[in-house]
Amino acid sequence: MRVTAVTCVKNEGPFLLEWIAYNRLIGVTDFLFYSNDCSDGTDSLLDALAGHGLLHHLPNPAKGRHYQMEALKAARRHPAVTGADWVWIADVDEFLDIHAPGADIPGLVAACGEPAAISVHFQFFGNGGVARFEDRPVIAQFSGTHDPDIWNTETAIEVKSLVRKDFPLQYFGAHRPFPRRGIDAAALPRWTDGSGRPVPPAFALGQVERRIRRFPAKGARRLATLNHYALRSLDSYLVKCDRGDVNRARRDFDATYWQERADVAWQDRRIQRHLPALVAGIAALKALPGIAALHDTAVERHRARIAALDALPGYRALRAALGAAPTLPPRELALIDALGVQP
Repeated sequence: MRVTAVTCVKNEGPFLLEWIAYNRLIGVTDFLFYSNDCSDGTDSLLDALAGHGLLHHLPNPAKGRHYQMEALKAARRHPAVTGADWVWIADVDEFLDIHAPGADIPGLVAACGEPAAISVHFQFFGNGGVARFEDRPVIAQFSGTHDPDIWNTETAIEVKSLVRKDFPLQYFGAHRPFPRRGIDAAALPRWTDGSGRPVPPAFALGQVERRIRRFPAKGARRLATLNHYALRSLDSYLVKCDRGDVNRARRDFDATYWQERADVAWQDRRIQRHLPALVAGIAALKALPGIAALHDTAVERHRARIAALDALPGYRALRAALGAAPTLPPRELALIDALGVQP
């Protein structure tokens, strides 16, 4: 089975090797990276990995529109996508944890009954008090998360999707495929959640109210969970705030974004069963000529940017505010206050 992961990056250099090694463990065979405006060596590291035949790296084609959507439009014509059996669109802070037999994408596809698309719900992992950036696997450092069935008072939670080559595709969305215009629910192929259940017809047809990338998460992660490490360390989050959103312009990260994803009331360490193989996979990548040095350069530049931001009063104030912020999401705190109970 040929599986191509497509992603957009900007200044993700310290985290690339882990994400690539992890996805190779779960059955991704090909990678298509689009990068833009990198200052930490992300692009140089990707070019070197491409030189070793491990991935494809292109400049993001966006010209004033949403970076991710422009890249996904271009990706449809790339041989790594046209030649794939499945396409997996995800970000470098997202890790697909497969609970199905085999713990890989072929096993997930089989367990879901060979559908034409699988949409897997996010599980947001909080910071858990980790202040300092460390150059070691993210999945080893963060295990605190929210109640799987509810996030920030929402029972409908975002998804990311695996899409089979014969899906009747109009276009790739960042979170889900969009079927050809005019198709009705009866004509759609089998499309499941992360438990192998059919997704709601309204979701499949893009008719869900508010956000079309969401549907109820309860019971939907029996076979797979999408671990989203959106915060990482406080150090790295400040760099993320400075960088801005890689996927679209005019979107900032701030204290609200942090607090919405800071819940650590639950623990989920299942993905850490992959750590021995992951560490070995990262070491194998670093053993390739030039790769370890380029990774180290990205780490050094990441640390230098952290130090530079800490010299700015505004970022020092943001660090203090985030460090003192409650771990319950704002809407949950508001509900608790309205009910007059103690958190």
